[in-house]
Amino acid sequence: MMSKADIFGYEPDHKYNKAVAYFAMEFGIDQALKTYCGGLGYLAGSHMRSAFALKQNVIGVGILWKYGYYDQVRSSDGLLNPVFIKKSYSFLEDTGIIVTVRIHQAPVHVKAYLLSPSVFGTAPILLLSTDIPENDYLSGTITHRLYDPNESTRIAQTIVLGIGGALVLEALGIAPDVYHMNEGHSVTLGFYLFEKYKDIAEVRRRLVFTTHTPEAGGNEEHRISFLSDMSFFCSLPEAEIRMLLDMNGEIFNYTVAALRFSRRANGVSKLHAETANQMWGNTPGICPILSITNAQNKAYWKDDILDGAILSDNDELIKARKKELKRCLFKIVADQCGKIFDENVLTIVWARRFSGYKRPELIMADWNEFVGLVTDKQCPVQIIWAGKPYPEDAVEIGKFNFIIKQTADLANCAVLLGHELALSALLKRGSDIWLNTPRKYHEASGTSGMTAAMNGSINLSIPDGWVPEFAVDRKNCFLIQTAADGAGQEQADQMEYRNLFDTLTKVVIPMYYHDQEQWLRIIKKAAADIVPRFDSGRLAHEYYEQLYL
Repeated sequence: MMSKADIFGYEPDHKYNKAVAYFAMEFGIDQALKTYCGGLGYLAGSHMRSAFALKQNVIGVGILWKYGYYDQVRSSDGLLNPVFIKKSYSFLEDTGIIVTVRIHQAPVHVKAYLLSPSVFGTAPILLLSTDIPENDYLSGTITHRLYDPNESTRIAQTIVLGIGGALVLEALGIAPDVYHMNEGHSVTLGFYLFEKYKDIAEVRRRLVFTTHTPEAGGNEEHRISFLSDMSFFCSLPEAEIRMLLDMNGEIFNYTVAALRFSRRANGVSKLHAETANQMWGNTPGICPILSITNAQNKAYWKDDILDGAILSDNDELIKARKKELKRCLFKIVADQCGKIFDENVLTIVWARRFSGYKRPELIMADWNEFVGLVTDKQCPVQIIWAGKPYPEDAVEIGKFNFIIKQTADLANCAVLLGHELALSALLKRGSDIWLNTPRKYHEASGTSGMTAAMNGSINLSIPDGWVPEFAVDRKNCFLIQTAADGAGQEQADQMEYRNLFDTLTKVVIPMYYHDQEQWLRIIKKAAADIVPRFDSGRLAHEYYEQLYL
């Protein structure tokens, strides 16, 4: 069996000596490790890299997904087809630990693997699997698919992460001072700790919580009676659960429970913390919700040559390197789409999870105007989309495929598949404009724009999530003016499309083609403003100062 020294491989810095276990359903560590879906995982990965760089006493706890999230392939007619491909990893170490949790009143065995700090330069991460010979077939499938669509399986995954993760730490002799629940997926930790200490004050002394989204899909709910049947509450009876968490009605909300179990919580931007307090602030018994803005790890995401050129104020090298990086991205465009893009042409990228509120199709709202934009010969524009809809979300997959079909005959438009860490990095390095079009107050943070700014791609964005903390319009980014609060959705979409299109045609495109000096000033100002405020070293430090201590 592994010792604690075997797991960490480094001595924690005395400033960060408090022992923290960081529970997350997904970790975006490296392209080679498919344990993530999107932004939540990218954030966790950056946090773990900075925790390692700062030598913090942090250990990650997640799940080893046998089929990852899903793989994007093209059908015979060139459209998106989600497929599930078995993954295997020789670089994970068997800890020798198998613990047992109860799911639906039956024992399920959970095996722990270690991602050592030496592999990818992260804090140690324990990855849990039920896909082992000790389990029956059904139990083995619990850790097959990230965000499995089956309700029972999703609940079982929460039990494995929260209770199974706590038991694994105990078996390894690791006694965290703080358990950090990154989103509500590990809320079963609260019931495990209450059963252990029999005192809600002792639970709150140990638990903190980060809420990542105001969207309903990220604040999971199930019927209390069904959760009880699934052994979600350990051995605690339903009546005691209701009393413990002051719960009425038949619906159990993961976020509300996590806020009641924790002594402190945070939203992931200043704007999101305000939104979260509006959503939950009047709920009895919840903890304070602070603001700790998300961040990304520059050391991982930056292009070294471009970064050096920006830091040394070498305009010619910045321009030359951006063209090289664009050519690297355009090889992917040619390979996937059979279209030859030009490194001298303004290139816009929209790339993130496909979800209705993010509005990937907003730029196409007036089709005739859009066609005129991408076929203009004097000041041409190239546009690339990428992202992953949820594999069972027919509406968003339909939207993804609609964009493929609509733009198929447009030589300056491409939709790329395989939006994972490697492609995400290429898109940020190879784009000139990073387009972000969420409906305001729906994007809790949206960190992709941070890593774009680290790579000479200028944000063109709705001022939502982290953006208002960074943005100075036409100085370090371009802002899209939003509709007034209270405007109807259709009216807001129309107005914000108009503002997007006008900003593009009257400000962004003319500047790119006729005022490169100002364009380069914005690139350099954005890079200067993004670090250290939006580097994950700041995030990891603030977690210790504001959440853990």
